[in-house]
Amino acid sequence: MHFLNMFFFDIYPYIAGSVFLIGSWLRYDYGQYTWRAASSQMLDRKGMNLASNLFHIGILGIFAGHFLGMLTPHWMYEAWLPLEVKQKMAMFAGGASGVMCLVGGVLLLKRRLFSLACVQPPPVPIFWCCRFWLSSAHWVC
Repeated sequence: MHFLNMFFFDIYPYIAGSVFLIGSWLRYDYGQYTWRAASSQMLDRKGMNLASNLFHIGILGIFAGHFLGMLTPHWMYEAWLPLEVKQKMAMFAGGASGVMCLVGGVLLLKRRLFSLACVQPPPVPIFWCCRFWLSSAHWVC
């Protein structure tokens, strides 16, 4: 059990980060002109501002909360912030960020699937990726 704990929490994050950075670097060097966004934003902007802002502010809030919550040492806040208060702040702020992200994602997915300006249906991998993301976000919230 000690080996698994050490592997998943001490070694694996460095492996995953290295694969991400090296893969991004290689993709940028060798496949730079094959990147595409397949965006339909220019075709129809109705509802795009609210949905996009909700989704991205929610994602940034979730990322910032995880970053600060995981990487802030206890000695920095334990003198003026009790653990119970920190946990309640994390639950409320994380819940609000998660709901914002979920609502924005649902609005973006609805726009992507049912917008009349985007007559062509989304490619199959994008559709399944959005469905997986939506089901996992709904399960967490």
